Amino acid sequence: MSKNKKKAKNHRKNEITKGIFTVLEKEPEKSFTYKQIAARIGVIDANERNQLIKRLTELKEKKRILEETRGHFKAIPSTKTYHTGRVDITGRGNAYIVVEGIDDDVFVPFNKLKKAFHKDTVEVYIFPRRKGKKLEGEITRIIERKKSSFVGIVDMQKTFAFVRPSDFRMYTDIFVPKDKINGAEDGDKVVVEITEWPDNADSPFGKITDVLGKPGEHQTEIHSILAEYGLPYEFPYEVEKYANTLDTSIKPEEIAKRRDMRKDLTFTIDPKDAKDFDDALSFKILNNGNYEIGIHIADVSHYVKPDTVLDEQAYDRATSVYLVDRVVPMLPEVLSNNACSLRPNEEKYTFSAIFELDDKAQIRNQWFGRTVIDSNERFAYEEAQYIIENGNGNIPSDISIRSSAYTVSDEIVQATLTLDKLAKIMRAKRMQQGAISFDKLEVRFNLNEKNEPESVYFKEAKDANKLIEEFMLLANRKVAEFIGRQKPKKTFVYRVHDDPDEDKLIALNAIISRFGHKISFKDKKSISASLNQLLEDVKGQKEQNLVDTLAIRSMSKAIYTTENIGHYGLAFDYYTHFTSPIRRYPDVMVHRLLQHYLDNGKSPKEDVYEDKCKHSSDMEGLAANAERDSIKYMQIKFMQDHQDQEFIGVISGVTEWGIYVEIIENKCEGMVRIRDIKGDYYIFDEKEYALVGERTKKTYQLGDEVVVMVKSTDLIKRHLDFTLIGKNE
Repeated sequence: MSKNKKKAKNHRKNEITKGIFTVLEKEPEKSFTYKQIAARIGVIDANERNQLIKRLTELKEKKRILEETRGHFKAIPSTKTYHTGRVDITGRGNAYIVVEGIDDDVFVPFNKLKKAFHKDTVEVYIFPRRKGKKLEGEITRIIERKKSSFVGIVDMQKTFAFVRPSDFRMYTDIFVPKDKINGAEDGDKVVVEITEWPDNADSPFGKITDVLGKPGEHQTEIHSILAEYGLPYEFPYEVEKYANTLDTSIKPEEIAKRRDMRKDLTFTIDPKDAKDFDDALSFKILNNGNYEIGIHIADVSHYVKPDTVLDEQAYDRATSVYLVDRVVPMLPEVLSNNACSLRPNEEKYTFSAIFELDDKAQIRNQWFGRTVIDSNERFAYEEAQYIIENGNGNIPSDISIRSSAYTVSDEIVQATLTLDKLAKIMRAKRMQQGAISFDKLEVRFNLNEKNEPESVYFKEAKDANKLIEEFMLLANRKVAEFIGRQKPKKTFVYRVHDDPDEDKLIALNAIISRFGHKISFKDKKSISASLNQLLEDVKGQKEQNLVDTLAIRSMSKAIYTTENIGHYGLAFDYYTHFTSPIRRYPDVMVHRLLQHYLDNGKSPKEDVYEDKCKHSSDMEGLAANAERDSIKYMQIKFMQDHQDQEFIGVISGVTEWGIYVEIIENKCEGMVRIRDIKGDYYIFDEKEYALVGERTKKTYQLGDEVVVMVKSTDLIKRHLDFTLIGKNE
């Protein structure tokens, strides 16, 4: 062999070795087959695959990697004292570092934070553990800042200003020189960006990038919620301009490329206040007596092309954000409310999943592809519910979303009733297979023209909601199956949900046992069945919202990934998100990939899509937090006008500093501080989830009913304090 050939061979061997360690060390808790490693490092020909197998065997024999089970390799657990982790700052300014592969979080006192902030990625040195003590360490290096912009209040001085961040986990104020104040005034709520933190400075330096307004004002507070999570509240000019120049007309030459379904009976069912309609159902009875049902989804990918400013913006946002008084859309209005909204009597481009079902909801045929539709009607859930409950289409004026009473055609009435019947069969089958029915009550507000809450109501899923849900689930599941079962494996975006954490379920069982409920741990199916029974048993009970919330928290989080592990909560082996591309970027990716494979395209690189999946999951989490904060804000605003009223509530949390109480009639949650509970000195009993009076032994325990009054409300900190009147005997 020539010297150059030998050198090239050794170089490739080194590359393969480096690739093996890159794959194994990136996810040290996982094991990988040689095929999975080959796919990730781009080894495709037989010769290199043999080299890879040989190298894996050599590394295993030299004890540099582990063969966990036959043909499954993983990294050897690290014994080093320097680790990478994520910072979790506590309310007292100390931190815990969450390190993958280490069961216990690493405690870091405030004086060893080395200027790290909440959620930063850091290098941490772990001290040798002393017997019986928790893991402790110190941060040695900040690897990546999670965020550099913060919301806060301006404290103006003569020649400079400080910004006091609103987030209690941000332990330092930010120094802003006079030339970087950006027109802010003393007391304004602003967004400040940290520019540097000199070694000899007590506070980081920054510049004010946005003046949100005066604290406590509605627009200021809503915009500050978005800013806290780095979520935009308007589109950049170039994105709006690009969207507005798109040709959104329906072209004959484009229709010719699609399955034409404009003559099929088609309608949408959405919330009465919806402005975008991204899914529609079509219904047809076939000659053989079966039903052809189309699930038609707005063809967003027809307009949102890769490598455009519109696509970049949609990806950055990754999701629409639903706050109490507004929607912050993923796409500009020209698309979300117009071109991609399946409004009645308008031709629209769609991407469809079409099924032939028999009267037992068994699938006899399926088809996926691009279509064109013309929706006949737009219904609100309330109208469809009326048809289901009454069996006719004479919708009264108090339910109709039109200006007066309305009569629906017999054809649509029969279609709705048949779809409802099929949906109930599909739902029953899902439940039988171990799906979990989380029908948690959602808090909603009736707002006046000034966005002030006049009343609270609860959004409840009825048959009409479940009808739409079942057909959306059907489309999502079958699209995922269609791609996921193909050989060889193709890169795809899945929505997965891991099995619940048994420790969390045991903790949940301890809490619900106080209300006379229990979870069966016999096997996977009995856990699901007992969880469903629990959720059914608490409906209408005082503890319903508490138990629903705790049950959801015991579950794993659903995420987007290219590695399919199935969906535990839905009891599906394959699942994706195909049905909401107006408001979710993963659905746009799914549409593109599905069309790519329908066109016989080759599988793209998995790691590119895995990064996009992680970003989408992260943005979904931020949006959910912003939505929760906006509800909390509106609940506090609502309670400001009920200061002199007594409420019955349930103790929803117990901590060393007090109890959390959720009011039964409106689900507003506030705190009774331990120092404010009269008549005794109370001690926190962690095992019993209770506060216990030292002298009287009186207890306030998780799940107890109590009577409270509003003590104070703070819109700026989004905090509600109650005065405890006593137990509701």
